[in-house]
Amino acid sequence: MDVVGSYFPGRGTLIELTFRDGQAHGEAAGLAEGVLRILAHRGITVRPETRHRIRECPYRSTLSHWLDRAFTVSQADELLDELFAVEEPDR
Repeated sequence: MDVVGSYFPGRGTLIELTFRDGQAHGEAAGLAEGVLRILAHRGITVRPETRHRIRECPYRSTLSHWLDRAFTVSQADELLDELFAVEEPDR
């Protein structure tokens, strides 16, 4: 028999939902910093507006996509090209 659910104390409560939301936010923040570090390591200048958009993006799928592309773009703004962005609510 498969058991579906979490083993979080107080599961199904506002506490668990808040915890999971915080966890998702932390994962997104880590991905955003990874994107910016790769660009910095490659010597690519990031405009303040672009840096803000990367840091404020809540979508882990988009940030993961940008992280992969950060290795190959020649300018930071190429990451934000709407043709390549995959913004899905996956929080």
